[in-house]
Amino acid sequence: MIISSWNVNSVRARISNIQEYLKKFSPDILMMQEIKTQDETYPYDDISKLKYKNYVFGQKSYNGVAILSKKEIESVEKDIFKDKNKQSRIITADIKHKSKKIKLINIYTPNGNPVDTEKYSYKLYWLDSLIKKLKTYLKKNENIIIGGDFNIIPSAEDVHNPKNYENDALFRLEIRKRLREMINLGFHDAYRYKYPDKEGYTFWDYTSGAWQKNNGMRIDHFLVSNSIINLVKDVKINKFPRGREKPSDHTPIEIELT
Repeated sequence: MIISSWNVNSVRARISNIQEYLKKFSPDILMMQEIKTQDETYPYDDISKLKYKNYVFGQKSYNGVAILSKKEIESVEKDIFKDKNKQSRIITADIKHKSKKIKLINIYTPNGNPVDTEKYSYKLYWLDSLIKKLKTYLKKNENIIIGGDFNIIPSAEDVHNPKNYENDALFRLEIRKRLREMINLGFHDAYRYKYPDKEGYTFWDYTSGAWQKNNGMRIDHFLVSNSIINLVKDVKINKFPRGREKPSDHTPIEIELT
């Protein structure tokens, strides 16, 4: 089974890229972030004709998440904790793999910049709310895969020029501590589990030739609970979509389960 996560930066603007990706790589599940559309204006038909079912939590012009799946998925939830800003940033579902039930959590964490504004305090609040909810899930001994745009650079090795980001909301110490706290609940950073030292950028800005110069960062992740980490066969950064015309500034990250 291949589960993919991709911040598409507008599902309607990127629909041809998404269709091409689904046809070429055919993941079993695609978790999308920043779809930037309401449920009623989401391009269901364009994706359904490729034999994917759509589970959508949209929002006008901003944010929004969706899960695409070749098979029916169960227990879809759109508001797993109360968001004071009422933003569409998280959708969950249960899947079955080799007789195991796995909870998928698709997240789009707030960016948090500028750090001297409410946007940063909202990011801290949102991450703390997620951590609190994860604790309740883990008390039930659930197998969990969290995928999405975390908007967190885990370490200096995960960004092309770490000094430039020391006071950035993606890399501030207290933000990275939130990610570490999440992992310490009982997860592995799946990419680093498979590749402790390998570069794994998932995002390249549109400006300053960042893609051409490979001035990227790793902010899209899969966290896999310790109970099922042995199922992870591989984790790949699929750079193909980022090199296409009119791309998202993110590229998919894919996890393969045995």
